[in-house]
Amino acid sequence: MSSTTQLYCSGRPVGRYSLPADLDRRSSPRPCLHPVTTLGGVPVTELAPPDHPHHLGAGVAVPDVEGHNFWGGRTYVRGRGPTELDNHGQQRHDGFKLRDPDGFVEELSWLAGGRRLMREHRTVAVTPLTDTAWALDLTFSLTNVSGAALSVGSPATNGRDGAGYGGFFWRAPKEPAAPAAFTADAEGEAAVHGARADWLAVAGQDWTLVFAGATARTREDPWFVRTAEYPGVGSSLAPVRRLPLAPDETMVRRVVTVVADGRLDRDGAAALVHKAVTA
Repeated sequence: MSSTTQLYCSGRPVGRYSLPADLDRRSSPRPCLHPVTTLGGVPVTELAPPDHPHHLGAGVAVPDVEGHNFWGGRTYVRGRGPTELDNHGQQRHDGFKLRDPDGFVEELSWLAGGRRLMREHRTVAVTPLTDTAWALDLTFSLTNVSGAALSVGSPATNGRDGAGYGGFFWRAPKEPAAPAAFTADAEGEAAVHGARADWLAVAGQDWTLVFAGATARTREDPWFVRTAEYPGVGSSLAPVRRLPLAPDETMVRRVVTVVADGRLDRDGAAALVHKAVTA
């Protein structure tokens, strides 16, 4: 069965989910959402940009699963820095259990080193909010099926301070000016990066994304935020310490993203994300 599906909100196309063609092993091939657009048709994802060719729209990516790279690009090695290693894994689409115009349920395998390390159950759903905003609800459940203990790490757990990325990640389009980033009580990349907040907004020229952890456990993960170097937001599974996963243990995270036309202010972002999470 094809891994490609089109998502619609109130009859309008708002996202395409697929395994991008022509990905080399170094990109850690994986299905992703791209392009994703506002209801007005403004693109809010970027695929394989020149600054980071392994950034693939919106999805799930982890730089270190027991030493295997499911993020793409170089691996941060303690004492050596970013290093080219032959350690890239891939996410294999095993099939859709459900596929509708407004969402899907998918099964995937995380493969590396000739082994199936994890099984993933991924659910994506589209919800209309207003005439200019909709929400993307993404839940991923990762189960250790390797037969041995695993742990999830990040460049931060390998010695690079502040680089705790890995998990849900959204690469937004790069524009001439860096987007604004804010939470309910903080503003700017330096203030919101690494923060634990119920929601985080990033506003570009004529679009706004508002990310929210939709479970108590997801809200414990700090936000990874980049705006100056490139626009990207993630929810960090291993921000400081490695996250252990015992044999047959499952971790679950759920992130809801509001996709809105225009630049929302703090009150507008808060109102929409509240509606999205409680819908």
